[in-house]
Amino acid sequence: MTAEGEMAEGQALVGGMVNAGAVFRRGALVERPAPPTARALHAHLLALEDYGFDAAPKPVGLAANGREQLTFIPGDVALPPFPRWVMTETALRSVGNLLRHLHDASSTIAVDARVEWPRSLADPAGGTMLCHNDVCPDNVVFRDGRAAGLIDFDLAAPGRAVWDVAMTARYWVPMLDPTSAAALYPTGLDIPTRLRILADSYGLSWQERAELPGVVEQATASCRAFIADRVASGDSVYTRALSERGGWQRWDRIQGWLAAHQEVFAYALSN
Repeated sequence: MTAEGEMAEGQALVGGMVNAGAVFRRGALVERPAPPTARALHAHLLALEDYGFDAAPKPVGLAANGREQLTFIPGDVALPPFPRWVMTETALRSVGNLLRHLHDASSTIAVDARVEWPRSLADPAGGTMLCHNDVCPDNVVFRDGRAAGLIDFDLAAPGRAVWDVAMTARYWVPMLDPTSAAALYPTGLDIPTRLRILADSYGLSWQERAELPGVVEQATASCRAFIADRVASGDSVYTRALSERGGWQRWDRIQGWLAAHQEVFAYALSN
């Protein structure tokens, strides 16, 4: 049977943008395109469980056709526009706890310096810990209203913990102006309070709290550059999403809003 025929027998998993339409579940396994860093990433995922983090997929195989098999993590994954259940304060705290648990394990695993880890969403300051870099609602599995699994490590790269928290805050607080947030998120979210909840549930140090608002701005700029590269390469998924979500004017608005609210965020994080 051809690979295409095998995929047709599987259940297509929706969500995400990089691998849209190319991820399939077959029973207890997920088959998807393997990232260029697959071999090193598989070793890292296996080591995570050894160091106490059991909420990531386990690698099962790497095929010659450029696809990988991972264990399926059962539960619920929220897709945009995001439902209110995934934006509760309980859900947010559980995301912060899960990210901290991941980092506690990752910080004990040596990063393979010989690997060319993806730089598109990586911490420009670098680091010695492998960060996830894409902890968005599409990549978090929930059970009973709490984050229970973290998937899609394709963009993982060395960085600082505060960078991964900033990337996570962009999606889960969310760090968006009201107009942009209204298109994807429930109304009435208290942004400064939610930023503080994420910092508290993760356990950010006071120094990291002072850095976080500025790092969120840096992370937002990196995300914008990531999309610009995708659009320039002719990626139809990102080109369509950019158009449907307000184009570059939306990104200008978000970045202006972040800069204008730096003091508000700093106060929320320090009081």
